[in-house]
Amino acid sequence: MARTMTSDARKKDTREKIELGGLIVKAGMRYEKRALLLGALIDVAQRIDGDESERSRLTAIGVEAFGNDDQ
Repeated sequence: MARTMTSDARKKDTREKIELGGLIVKAGMRYEKRALLLGALIDVAQRIDGDESERSRLTAIGVEAFGNDDQ
């Protein structure tokens, strides 16, 4: 039983990582260096901390990008 739970948790974790990698591709940053990607994510995390207007602005950009999936 514990082995199944561990296996399910690992599958879920793997799927989540694949989906997150897909976001990098969707953003057009597939070929950027890992250090740049991490730096950009850290910078954004710091900028949105407590800044609801910046969080909303970036969310709107993301929603629009997802909305363009049909094209």
